[in-house]
Amino acid sequence: MLPLADWKRLDNLTGERMTVARTFTREEFYGLVWSKPLTQLSKDFFLSDVALHKICKKHGIPNPPLGWWAKKAAGKAVKQTPLPKAAAGDAGKITIASADLGPQSAVLANVREQARIMASAGADDQAIPSHPIVDRTLAKLRAGKPSDTGIVTIEAAGLIKCEVAASAFSRLAAILPRILHAVSLQGWALTAENGPAQFTSGAESLRFWITESVRREKHVLTAAERTRDEAWRRKRDQAARGRHPWDDVALHTPHFPEWDYHPTGLLSFELEHVYAPGGASPRRSFRDAKIQRLETMASDIAVGVAVLAAAKTARRLQCEEQQRQIEDARQRREAAARRAHIQERRITELGALLAELDELDRLQRLLAQLTAAVSVEAKPRLSAFLAWAQAHLADREKQLSAHGIEDRFANRRLFGDDDDHAFKLTGWY
Repeated sequence: MLPLADWKRLDNLTGERMTVARTFTREEFYGLVWSKPLTQLSKDFFLSDVALHKICKKHGIPNPPLGWWAKKAAGKAVKQTPLPKAAAGDAGKITIASADLGPQSAVLANVREQARIMASAGADDQAIPSHPIVDRTLAKLRAGKPSDTGIVTIEAAGLIKCEVAASAFSRLAAILPRILHAVSLQGWALTAENGPAQFTSGAESLRFWITESVRREKHVLTAAERTRDEAWRRKRDQAARGRHPWDDVALHTPHFPEWDYHPTGLLSFELEHVYAPGGASPRRSFRDAKIQRLETMASDIAVGVAVLAAAKTARRLQCEEQQRQIEDARQRREAAARRAHIQERRITELGALLAELDELDRLQRLLAQLTAAVSVEAKPRLSAFLAWAQAHLADREKQLSAHGIEDRFANRRLFGDDDDHAFKLTGWY
């Protein structure tokens, strides 16, 4: 393990992210807690003093009471609380996961801190029993056939997606159970109900996979390949002098690979990409490097799962809220269009009623005038018209009565629950 000073110096060099987790025994952490105030020690770990106090409480480590450091600075006698025995089930080790100092929202920063508190209960080098999904994945890898690059690839339902060389199988057998244990401390489980294995917690899930990088080198002909190439060149030269058929030269032209591929042994644990609200995306890649290996990054990966899942949840809720707002706006537009449609139908019907009433009034005046003329002199055709017109007038008056208009509105679906009859949405809505 790196000393704390080297850990901080490493972070100063990288400038963005403190990438090495630290594991202490209870005794070592107890000594740190009583070596300086929590407000100062918390800065060494890029934690709040509240979070550090919770870690102490979680592991039964007493810390100096309020005013203890002031009394000590004043030269007064102070008493240090002894370290009690670890509680049953306590691993006796405390892990402080690495900090991510990149830009992130206050919500994700709080999630990260809470996840680091929960991660303190595990140890990255802790021996953990394997998992059935891990066992099935390793068995499938061992039975797999490497590609031209030396990599065995599996991506199947019920298994962990992997792209690694055979030399990495034993490492995976140690890495995966540690990661699963660390992730379980965050409340997540490995499941494989639909498709490849993934981490799940409640309604949220996160996909992940493990890959091994490959180094590409220009291919250098082997001794056997050089012999083949030289033999072919001799045939080509003979064919040029007419001593060998060109067809045989073309048929046996040797082909050699342009590149050679070699697995590097450097593994990478990748989580699905998530666009966090605000633009900044939490860390999703954890890779072997000079000073770190996946075997000792289980706590960091677990914290990364918790933070990335929180970002995914926040993104999902944001998208749902945006969709809700879009739907609300669509419904408002639809309601406005519906009201306009109803108003247009009512105004049109009102215009038709007024026109019919005007026509009725003119018909009444016409009948009154013609009835007076018929009484003076007999006019058979006019009399027939008057009889028909009187019947027509009676029918129109009935239609324009209160009962007639009620029936009319019912037939035309106006001024009722079906007032929006024949309303149609356009594609714009």
